[in-house]
Amino acid sequence: MFGVVFPERSFPLDPSAFTQIDPLHWVLDLSPLVGDSFLSLPNLCIFLLPPVTLPPDKALAVYVQPPGHPFLFCGAVHSARPSALLSLPWPTADPSSLPLPPPDAASAKLGVSVEDLALLPPVADAGAEARAEQAAVRVGEHLLHFLQSFCAEGDRLVVTTDMLDRWFKKFLDKARRDPKAFSGGA
Repeated sequence: MFGVVFPERSFPLDPSAFTQIDPLHWVLDLSPLVGDSFLSLPNLCIFLLPPVTLPPDKALAVYVQPPGHPFLFCGAVHSARPSALLSLPWPTADPSSLPLPPPDAASAKLGVSVEDLALLPPVADAGAEARAEQAAVRVGEHLLHFLQSFCAEGDRLVVTTDMLDRWFKKFLDKARRDPKAFSGGA
């Protein structure tokens, strides 16, 4: 029915790698794959396997369960979107994130279930998130290199009031000449 790949971390896994809870729910214990290093799995690719098709109003929803936490929705695939690259919302040291799990918490898990498509929240594609992050890094690097060109020596940087305006004009010129320069695709 479906397959899962953790990019750069696993071969494709089919439903036989999961524990089937009932006809509509599967759970994968991640500890055999990564031990307690579940944070090393930032995203996953899920895809429908032919010849199985879902009814147009159904989807395969994907959830992760960080140790010591409830399952969290990651995204879904359905007949109109038969594959997806999804970010996994693991807890981090960031205070706005989930708290880190206690040391004695159970292992991290991945859940897959057949659900009504209309009831699922929309989710951003992890590939789009990565491309946006790459673009932001490229813009920041461009600004840094521009500002560093004014450094005569050492690590001191004095920014005049018009310097950002000058950079922004150069940035727009470059973006117009080469639209892919900051998209992460160049």
